[in-house]
Amino acid sequence: MFNNLTRYLKKPQLYAQSTGIFWDDEHISKGLLEAHLNPEWDAATRKLDFVDKSVSWIAAIAPPAQFKNLLDLGCGPGIYAERFHKAGYSVTGIDFSKRSIDYAKKQSLRSKINIEYHYMNYLKIDYKERFDVITLIYCDYGALSITDRITLLKKVYEALKLGGKFIFDVFTPVKRNDESRSWHYFDNGGFWSEKPHICLESVYQYDDEDETELRQTIVITEDTVNCYNIWDHFFTTEKLVSEIKPAGFGSYELYGDVAGKEYSDTGETICIVLTK
Repeated sequence: MFNNLTRYLKKPQLYAQSTGIFWDDEHISKGLLEAHLNPEWDAATRKLDFVDKSVSWIAAIAPPAQFKNLLDLGCGPGIYAERFHKAGYSVTGIDFSKRSIDYAKKQSLRSKINIEYHYMNYLKIDYKERFDVITLIYCDYGALSITDRITLLKKVYEALKLGGKFIFDVFTPVKRNDESRSWHYFDNGGFWSEKPHICLESVYQYDDEDETELRQTIVITEDTVNCYNIWDHFFTTEKLVSEIKPAGFGSYELYGDVAGKEYSDTGETICIVLTK
């Protein structure tokens, strides 16, 4: 146990993967779903007033009458997807959490609405000119490695019809944290485990690839040690535009968020709308 723990106390290599199951862990996935569904939290889905503004704005810049087919990447339990459907889109949702997708499917059946949900890694999509709009909301793009971001851009480009739009947001360096390390004990369980456990939490910064941050949580129970790495890459407009240009999109527009706020170089997020 001691040797297993000490190997996690060094700064990991850039984009090192987690050792513990995250999206489909029986306990953690319950907490993730709760985070999505709690209207008072911004943890997994933004608050509902922002979601509503975001859907209204997207429907204004890509009207469902002209942009009918929408793909929501990282759709979670379907909070955006249901609103996109009500706005008039034909919606497909993809997420890597089985619990969230199962919840979304049940809600769709209960509400008698036709949304196509798929439990899969959105880096594995293989659509050919099927969608008019593709969304990736709440800064998921920056959680990917540069290799995976390039893969995603290629997949999205292939999945869009000519004139289709890819809408996503990223965090800016304003959101970057200081490096830190702390620990907490949970005698009655918590988000990471239902058992008593210790969490060692670290924030690491990586300047060798512009501005990348790791928020690492090491979860220690009586029997196990698991490491969870959550990555964020922070973008300036120059870096973001430079990265998307080789993907082949015809044009782009920049905003301050995915609800159409005016762009500011002091903002915490950038929303980019790419047109094929």
